[in-house]
Amino acid sequence: MPKLYGNRMFSYYGSKSKIVGCYPYPKHDKIIEPFAGSARYSLKHFEKDILLVDKYEVIVRIWHYLQAASEQDIMKLPILKTGETLNSFDISEDEKLFMGFIIKGGNATPGLKYSGSGNFGSNQKEQYEFIAQQLYKIRHWEIKHGDYGEIPNLTATWFVDPPYEFGGEYYKVSNKHLDYSKLAEWCKCRNGQIIVCENSKASWLPFKQMAEMQ
Repeated sequence: MPKLYGNRMFSYYGSKSKIVGCYPYPKHDKIIEPFAGSARYSLKHFEKDILLVDKYEVIVRIWHYLQAASEQDIMKLPILKTGETLNSFDISEDEKLFMGFIIKGGNATPGLKYSGSGNFGSNQKEQYEFIAQQLYKIRHWEIKHGDYGEIPNLTATWFVDPPYEFGGEYYKVSNKHLDYSKLAEWCKCRNGQIIVCENSKASWLPFKQMAEMQ
């Protein structure tokens, strides 16, 4: 399969597709992502005991859809032409949510109309094939809708990738009033290995630069 699709199920704003390989290897058998998003870290280490939690219900619905979907379910999804909308097709609401991030990659909310731009284009069938072949990775995952503060403090590898304090305004869909000082204390109290992501402007934890990106 083309490297273009990388290690992903869908494209979401703030995903770590280009730098996921830079993060430390998980020291524990359990990985917890309290701000799941497109879960690139968990996908890279999919064989672990994975717990995804997200406050944005749309994200949780998409993961539950993918977890229950068969390869045939993915392969029968519609091929869109430029200008067509998802409402033109007889598909479920969860399929529309999933495809909304496929036709409008890297967005904070799912799209509805295919503009003809991005990586979706003429390779729609190839993308479906790639996603279908990855479904086995997520069958054993636990996926929950909820707030990070509700997660039991288990000994695990915690991959904490919240909306950035500066520059993350576009995807604070369900975390509009995120208290970063409170989140910092919560992170420091986790049991196990804690990996916290941010950009260069953040100061709520003593972050160190890992990679230089636009």
